[in-house]
Amino acid sequence: MLVGMAVTFDRRLASGSADRLRVKRLELSDLPVPAGRGWTPLREAMGECLDGPPGTIAGVIEKLRNVQSILDDLPPSRAANRVAAFNDLYLTITCRVDGALTTTADEPEFLEQLDVEFAKRYFDALQRWNNDDESTPDVWEVLFKRATDEQMSQLVAAMLGVNAHINHDLSLALVATWAETGAPADDRVHPDYLLVNEIFYEEIPPLRRGYSTEWQLALDGFVGGLDDWSQRVLVTVTRARAWDQARELWPIRDDPEDFEQARLTMDRMASVLAEGVIAGDRVINAFGDFADDCDQLLDRLLRRQRARAADPAAEACA
Repeated sequence: MLVGMAVTFDRRLASGSADRLRVKRLELSDLPVPAGRGWTPLREAMGECLDGPPGTIAGVIEKLRNVQSILDDLPPSRAANRVAAFNDLYLTITCRVDGALTTTADEPEFLEQLDVEFAKRYFDALQRWNNDDESTPDVWEVLFKRATDEQMSQLVAAMLGVNAHINHDLSLALVATWAETGAPADDRVHPDYLLVNEIFYEEIPPLRRGYSTEWQLALDGFVGGLDDWSQRVLVTVTRARAWDQARELWPIRDDPEDFEQARLTMDRMASVLAEGVIAGDRVINAFGDFADDCDQLLDRLLRRQRARAADPAAEACA
């Protein structure tokens, strides 16, 4: 049980860590925040859509669909907004969780409450960005400020959203859920928490391939099932870590300053990870572009050689 668990939180140490992590993030990327932030030119529509938090998983799904409709109409072009890629994935997973509530969940009340609290964090980040609020979590800012960046693949955009939602939002949602349902014994609700892992395992591979560029698909085919296996491990490890983080946060939930400092440190850590993902993607894409250029050059040389072989007179004249 979590109740009564003793904890010592060093706010000063956490603050220093958060400051260093912010510096590290800015070393990885100094891309500025767009002037005014917001979901222009549909800022008003987004604000109306996000008004009022959902109270049920049906409400979450309805709001995600409305958000998807707005994001799909935003720049750079129809259905090309990078935040839309994550929202689409999130909607798919949430619909699967909704189905699990009436089929495989042993504690459906817990799972639905967690889903609602989880979604609230995402909708809150969208709203803060829409309101030009500097308190938008850093890890969501990494994705939001690249919403129109077509050089970043939809696959990476979706990964950035998953990183923010699991490595920042999930532990906060668990604490909020436990505050409503009571601090749980792990063996009572944890199996339902793990149900979501199984949904991820089934949904991520086809979604990943649907978002991948031609070069990413080529790599995917080259490594075979390794990508699927590694992403299963990643989901397992990150969601297990979120559960553990929530256990660590639970004893300081009633101390606003300690809790916020702990949240900020998690936020900064996840944002550094996000910038690292982007940097790695640039390296892979640069290699892919180089390989494509080499392939095109080789193709031109071979065509020229074949033309000369077919016309010896032209070769002699040359």
